[in-house]
Amino acid sequence: MVDCLGLVLAVAVTAANVQDRDAAVPLLERLRRRYFSIRLVWADGGYAGSLVGWTRDKLRLTLEIVKRTDDVTGFVVLPRRWVVERTLSWLMRSRRLARDYEKLPAMHEAMVLWSMTMLFWWGGWGRRMRVWRRGLRQRWPYSWASCCRIWTSGSGA
Repeated sequence: MVDCLGLVLAVAVTAANVQDRDAAVPLLERLRRRYFSIRLVWADGGYAGSLVGWTRDKLRLTLEIVKRTDDVTGFVVLPRRWVVERTLSWLMRSRRLARDYEKLPAMHEAMVLWSMTMLFWWGGWGRRMRVWRRGLRQRWPYSWASCCRIWTSGSGA
């Protein structure tokens, strides 16, 4: 589950025999506990049905189903769907998520959260660190790796 910017709010990895609509119940409950100010959730057409009423009655959330129109043929960009697809493409940059290496669902969830953390790092604060390192490299006669070795090796031996 992602927010309007495409940042991961909650992750649920299940076995292949669990239907998405059934897996959405604990995911929406977790979302409600963590982010109580969220009022609207957009979902794919596969989540239509009794889940809409359940989220309205039990969680006091509005679950709005984004449907594809039947009169259009071929590829159509659905509203808000591109945000989720963009997040999935960001996550697929992580090698461990591009293939099914993980045996346990909890490990796969952890890898999704770790990959999003790395995206934050390299997208925001990490960019500032790279600029700082580049400036240090221009003033420092050694490479960054040798600089780290000098600082960590000590001067005793």
